[in-house]
Amino acid sequence: MSQPSVQSLLSSAHDSGDLSKETLRALTVGDIGAKIQAALGTPIDNITATEVILVSLLIDDSGSIRFVPGNTEAVREGHNLIIESLKKSKQSGDVLVHCRYLNGTVLYPYQPIDQVAPMDQHNFNPDGSTPLYDESAVLLGTVLAKAREYSDNGIAVRTITLIVTDGHDQHSVRQTTKTVSAIVGDLLRAETHIVSGMGIDDGHTDFRQIFREMGILDQWILTPGNSPSEIRKGFQVFSQSAARASQNAGTFSQTANGGFAG
Repeated sequence: MSQPSVQSLLSSAHDSGDLSKETLRALTVGDIGAKIQAALGTPIDNITATEVILVSLLIDDSGSIRFVPGNTEAVREGHNLIIESLKKSKQSGDVLVHCRYLNGTVLYPYQPIDQVAPMDQHNFNPDGSTPLYDESAVLLGTVLAKAREYSDNGIAVRTITLIVTDGHDQHSVRQTTKTVSAIVGDLLRAETHIVSGMGIDDGHTDFRQIFREMGILDQWILTPGNSPSEIRKGFQVFSQSAARASQNAGTFSQTANGGFAG
């Protein structure tokens, strides 16, 4: 079975009422469809499970990450902690993970958790800018399209997404908080998606306000301090929540409602 086009997946979601016109417009501008297509990864005919959990990560690779000694390594360790935590979960065989960097590089498209390589000094060297809204829209559009691919083929799907940044948006050219919020709103209405944000303190950005404007619920916002230990702790909180949510539909619903404290 060939992988469906992003356009067909988005159109399917729109036709069924799961995708608003605003979200459809936001996800069909410029080359965003090609970016989403490149991240869809493992085709559905390679999946034998009757349900899947999609874990999606947008990791900040802007240059400011390396300004504080130890933070670059803390981000690498944080990503690896999430992967190891999910590998140990009872539902690990049903988990697919996708990670992209804030400056557009796809570290890996959706693939089974046991195939994910660790983040290290060879594949994570932060030196980019902060197109937070543009790349958040790409990641969330990818979540939406991949989830649609499964649901259109009768496979139950739940998704858990984390957006990580250590600064406010500075370089987006197509998306705004309004368009990102529309995408998040469509995802959350389905009640099978968790969208979270982690803003690493830069001393002046109100990350809670920014993530709220992006449509992320307050209980799914983390604001760790700008130090290696606090960054690791933030990733650990997410990894625990993701592992808990991946267990079954019941724990997913409880975790989604309770947030990081649930």
